[in-house]
Amino acid sequence: MKRTDSRRLAPLFAKLAAENLDAMLVTDPSVIRWLTGFSGSSAQVLLSPERSLILTDFRYKQQVGEEVSVMDSLVIDEGYVESLAAIETLRGRRLGFQSDRVTVSTYGRMAEKLEGLTLVAVEGFFDEFRMIKSDIELRSMRRAAAISEQVLEKVLPMISTRVTEAEIAAEISYWHRRLGAEGDSFDPIVASGPRSALPHARPGHEKFRPGSMIVMDFGCVCDGYASDQTRTFAFGDVPGEAREIYGIVRDAQQLGLDSARPGMEASRLDGIVREYIASKGYGEAFGHSLGHGVGVEVHENPRLSVKSSHRLPVGVVFTVEPGIYLPGRYGVRIEDTVVMEEGGATPFQRFTKELVML
Repeated sequence: MKRTDSRRLAPLFAKLAAENLDAMLVTDPSVIRWLTGFSGSSAQVLLSPERSLILTDFRYKQQVGEEVSVMDSLVIDEGYVESLAAIETLRGRRLGFQSDRVTVSTYGRMAEKLEGLTLVAVEGFFDEFRMIKSDIELRSMRRAAAISEQVLEKVLPMISTRVTEAEIAAEISYWHRRLGAEGDSFDPIVASGPRSALPHARPGHEKFRPGSMIVMDFGCVCDGYASDQTRTFAFGDVPGEAREIYGIVRDAQQLGLDSARPGMEASRLDGIVREYIASKGYGEAFGHSLGHGVGVEVHENPRLSVKSSHRLPVGVVFTVEPGIYLPGRYGVRIEDTVVMEEGGATPFQRFTKELVML
């Protein structure tokens, strides 16, 4: 039997005991990746102090052996629910399951097939543990951020009146893999002109036009961990108002970095930046949250919003990404991913935040 990693599993076992659970069924692929390192598309984990197992099928028999060292693996030849039913040690136990990841139909099958078990719906069981990043996790995230910055430097010279947003987005995805990433952490956003006022615009097929602002938001995945960054550029000579708004967003983003302190409420940090933008007359033009956590998922806890109940402890990784969006004209967003340290927030990104003219 392979040895478990007590540094990651032991606190989970303690929480199981505290919540009067004998085991936890993990079906969320992102949690499975975080917990075991397994990168395949089909698996479930039975987390138990007695014996933890990762279940997968024949397609991943070799892969699971290569990637997972923290628990035993079980290659199944039938459905997951049926395979769980065959595990004798589960009978008569209380089994937690991820209520936000199990469909109604799957729950019905579990209730039917897993006789003798008490099924307990659980939400957010792993969140508090995933928020605090280890040195190994931080190393992977810094590498992902560094690759994306290399990609940014490669694609900026490609922007001209002869290419489209979609073509630059394709180059971003290509260079992420070429430089060693697993792939994009989300579909790249490349938005110019009036489309830059769409916070999550999809790259279009119109060519870049002089005098426009260009928002570029993208990231990649390394060793299972994501990066996320945004920079806004001026393509040719842009209006004075656009330059002014860029300066407001740049100063607001720096204010967010400078104001972040260990243990502070995420909603307070959001409020500090939001109040600054509002004081400049653009409060209604900043409609999304200040940021979000980053890890094995590019969007995870903590949430940095007005209504957030999270705090920002040492070791948490999150984004600081204020923006101002004027529909039909242009938008500006600047984003860094940061890690909270004892002295405050330290960005992973190094690319300049002065307005670059392309």
